[in-house]
Amino acid sequence: MKKIILLFAFFSSTLIFGQHTFSIVAVDPVTGEIGSAGATCIDAQDGALAISDIILGVGAIHTQSYWHPTNQANARVRMEAGDSPQEIMDWLVANDVSNAPASRQYGAVDLNDGSPRAAAFTGDECFAEYIHVTGPNYAIQGNILISEEVVTDMEAAFLAETGTLADKLMAALQGAKRPGADARCLDIGISSASAFIRVADPSDTDSSYGNLSLDLNVWITSEIFEPIDALQDMYDASLGINNFETSSYSVFPNPAKNYITVTSNKSTFNEYELFDVGGKLIEQNISAKENNRLVLDVSARKSGIYFLKLRNNGVILTTEKFLIK
Repeated sequence: MKKIILLFAFFSSTLIFGQHTFSIVAVDPVTGEIGSAGATCIDAQDGALAISDIILGVGAIHTQSYWHPTNQANARVRMEAGDSPQEIMDWLVANDVSNAPASRQYGAVDLNDGSPRAAAFTGDECFAEYIHVTGPNYAIQGNILISEEVVTDMEAAFLAETGTLADKLMAALQGAKRPGADARCLDIGISSASAFIRVADPSDTDSSYGNLSLDLNVWITSEIFEPIDALQDMYDASLGINNFETSSYSVFPNPAKNYITVTSNKSTFNEYELFDVGGKLIEQNISAKENNRLVLDVSARKSGIYFLKLRNNGVILTTEKFLIK
């Protein structure tokens, strides 16, 4: 899998803090991939992302509901020591940093030499609704949910998707998507305020945030939008997919050095936004005239990966990825 990294922010406000969320950890024993995805009604860069911990070549752990960094660090140590997911659950409950395991929720999965194992734990003092489900290669867990169906629908979507592990994780998040999936977001009509998807393949050497083969993170900042759909847009862009035929848009040259030319053979656009790989908006332009061609001077930009979002009267048409040498 080619390296795809994105931390993407659109707007700015803070809703409520407190690592309550819905999430999934899963592995693919055939490819050796390890995945982690989730969402929460916390509108911060590390809102949902903070729960994710992938141990390269081994498995993944999510620690959520009254999240504590020491519990998460301990979970990693136990997995690195060779504990099974169930043994990790048992250890965390017995050794909670605040002696408050009833308020915690955990999920873990490992590859186990091609025979994956999964386990989860949900304390009875988590915010309702709360539930977890597990299968041979996945654990899905959620709390402060509008209903238990958020998690069971995640499971159904994950199992129904026949694509890659990343496809299945993205499908699981879409399965959860509904107003108030995290109940705190119901009043503003969205599922969550931040969402992420991360997949490590066997070639990865650094599991820190932003360094896996697939590492996408979306959070809102002032104007309300649906983070799971925004994450889907970023995921599709990372694969070169959009709502139009793949030949509808072209970016040339790519990689670029001085200029890029973007053309569309089907749609016109009157707005573009340029983001760096860290999700920072670095250039924006709105025109009164609709065009199907854009020439952009990138000669002053640093080398690296960039994302160009095209809109027509506010409607997102596509997000194109390109490289500046």
